[in-house]
Amino acid sequence: MNTRIISIVLVSTILLQNLAFAKKKEDKKLAKQIRTDITYLASDDLEGRRTSTDGERKAADYIEKRYKEMGINPYNGKYRYPFQFVYGKEIAKSTQIRINNVDVKVSDEAFPMPFSATKNIKGTSLKDVMEQGNIWLIALYTDEEQAKNPHFEWEKFMSEKAKDAESKGASGVLFYDSYGSKYSPVFNTTSDYDQIGIPVVFVKHDTYNKLIKNTIDKGAISINLNIEINKAERNGTNLAAYIDNKAKYTVILGAHYDHLGYGQDGNSLYANAKKEHQIHHGADDNASGTAALLSEALRIKNNKKLHNFNYLFVNFSGEELGLYGSKAFVKDQKLDSVKIAYMINMDMVGRLNDSTHSLTLGGVGTSPSWPQVVDMAGSDFKLTIDSTGVGPSDHTSFNNAGIPVLFFFTGSHKDYHKPSDQADLINYPGEVKVLNYVNNVVIKMDEQNRKPKYLVTKAPSMGKSSFKVTLGIMPDYTFQDGGVRIDGVSDGRPASKAGLLTGDIIIQLGDYKIQGIHAYMDALGKFSSGDKTNVTITRGGKEMVLPIELAEK
Repeated sequence: MNTRIISIVLVSTILLQNLAFAKKKEDKKLAKQIRTDITYLASDDLEGRRTSTDGERKAADYIEKRYKEMGINPYNGKYRYPFQFVYGKEIAKSTQIRINNVDVKVSDEAFPMPFSATKNIKGTSLKDVMEQGNIWLIALYTDEEQAKNPHFEWEKFMSEKAKDAESKGASGVLFYDSYGSKYSPVFNTTSDYDQIGIPVVFVKHDTYNKLIKNTIDKGAISINLNIEINKAERNGTNLAAYIDNKAKYTVILGAHYDHLGYGQDGNSLYANAKKEHQIHHGADDNASGTAALLSEALRIKNNKKLHNFNYLFVNFSGEELGLYGSKAFVKDQKLDSVKIAYMINMDMVGRLNDSTHSLTLGGVGTSPSWPQVVDMAGSDFKLTIDSTGVGPSDHTSFNNAGIPVLFFFTGSHKDYHKPSDQADLINYPGEVKVLNYVNNVVIKMDEQNRKPKYLVTKAPSMGKSSFKVTLGIMPDYTFQDGGVRIDGVSDGRPASKAGLLTGDIIIQLGDYKIQGIHAYMDALGKFSSGDKTNVTITRGGKEMVLPIELAEK
């Protein structure tokens, strides 16, 4: 072999070895920083980073400090973007329950149900006497076996019985527990049962024994109810940092940093969450995405070749409660495809399986550019492609604003939404591999210097349901002001053909009043494909009635 050729081969080999060594060194440094970030964010000190708590604020302090240390400027002059939202219901302090002239301690001894009317009534009640105008007294459990059943759907039972009582002229309903069941009701702050027109109260077992059981047989009991159910307002904080390249379009990379706290919002999957006050650490969900976003922000800042787009990094709160933070950010900043090129969301990217190397890519159908870019970026993963731009994470808010999205996700696991989702279970080298892939996508898109075209994708099914028809809308599950607000309308489906728009509020479908998502799904169950009816909406405060033809799901 020619000596010169041998020299070139040797030099090339050495260069490749040096590059490989440098890459390995860089990956180790990246893994170390990601470990540092996740270890703090998932620590006991932050108590699960529940939105509106000190844990969330401590996490926000940490994230802001990291952006400052990296020298990445705030977005529009500030890092923090507070938002307020209504989440569930609460019993107002003014609520009073009086039985047989005895004031009952609200919450401790009795409490109104979240679907109760806000109302002040006085009356009497007789056992098993269901007369118009009376306050009805109804046993929650018919026998001891039912009282011992942990699967008894007490809220559904009470809602249906209360609606029936209202339709038959009852002025109010008192449910009681005569068995002392350990599965008795609690005030469900996130109840999605529709509010009815009469007060509904649950009386606990001890209170029933003290004030009702020993007096009901002697005659009527007097009842005074002053019930007030309020919307529970909460606050959260998004954070945003920005690299301004004076480009026409901006790329958004995002991840939520909130988690479940102690699981007190009812979203824990830990079997003993209600009994055991345990921190849900959220290392994978989503300290992993938060750490990845911080590291990717620094990479983009240090890569001087990335100059064809501006880069906006957003850390969302309120995701676990219903995408509240990302929705607020999109709305408040008036973000749409006029300004934004595309959005990348990283949620749970820390548990790559070393055997399968399975990685889910969501949103691939939201732009014709994505399949080619995903291939060009290269991948050592077994990719699961999800075309839809809608899912249970923050990219949904951007997809609904007409922005192409990509969603990176290493998959669910047995520790999901449990206290055991801790930092020592994160696959740090695996997360670096995912982040390298994300970084390659960013580089390829910047090199192409083209804003990707947006495509509408079909929304996923709402799961098992009793209805077979659809309007073709994406409901806003966070809306709690009566009716169902539309978050998105699918092209070519009944709502689109009828002229319904994003932001409209459906208040009636045919003869059925729509007070919330529960009533909406019940109403759909009354129709068959091809049925024609009217849909009543409010748009900009004005009521409109539009003809609509229902179609098969």
